[in-house]
Amino acid sequence: MGCSLGGKREKRARTTRMRASAKNLVEIVDPFSKKDWYDIKAPSMFTVRNVGKTPQTRTQGTKIASDGLKGRIFECSLADLNQDEDQAFRKMFLKCEDVQGKNVLTNFYGMDFTTDKIRSLVRKWFSLIECFVDVKTTDGYTMRVFCIGFTKRRVDQTKRTCYAQSAQIRKIRAKMVEIIKRECESCDLKELVLKFIPEVIGKEIEKSCSGIYPLQNVYLRKVKMLKTPKFDVTKLMEVHGDYSGEEVGQQIPRAEEAKPEAAAAEE
Repeated sequence: MGCSLGGKREKRARTTRMRASAKNLVEIVDPFSKKDWYDIKAPSMFTVRNVGKTPQTRTQGTKIASDGLKGRIFECSLADLNQDEDQAFRKMFLKCEDVQGKNVLTNFYGMDFTTDKIRSLVRKWFSLIECFVDVKTTDGYTMRVFCIGFTKRRVDQTKRTCYAQSAQIRKIRAKMVEIIKRECESCDLKELVLKFIPEVIGKEIEKSCSGIYPLQNVYLRKVKMLKTPKFDVTKLMEVHGDYSGEEVGQQIPRAEEAKPEAAAAEE
């Protein structure tokens, strides 16, 4: 009985060793060897058009590479897109709409604040006023816009706190909703993004609400895309332009080619 148990243990150990050696013999393949890199292109609303690169597995059978890229969402800092460090607190979301060659054509898909910016705005002794509203642009994009604002001390105020009354907060919130709807529903997506970047709507709210209660740090802190219209290539190309004639690099002569030219010049 003891011998049979010992034989079983030895056989089990031998099998385990064989499996381990078989695993070691399996060739490890780099997963990135089966992928291609694509250039992410931002819309024309931004200064920098080349956002970065994204990997995607090459087309294999029925799995097409471009299908895997469509719908992919990229998060970018507005400071990188506009080359302005003062806008680093703003995060922009770009969604892949189409793929042309090695170019991933994106469109605006929302924006948000960084956590540190939100926390730096919230302070004691001031009233925080928030609202959100669903708007629809002239070209059919439905989005939810979140607004945030804070009360401000008056010029001649001696009191430490500056809390707004409930009635004043309701009036300010109604004014916020009215201005956001008016500004957003009277333009298309491209024009709206150009309003979002310099905080045009926030400044308008601050100015309009000064008669109710002085405000400061009024921002559209978040924009969430709810519904997009049917995909149209012509509208996307209006935002992007043509990349067919784009120069992706500059040709530099090799060292071997440069040496004979230098020798000929010396002679």
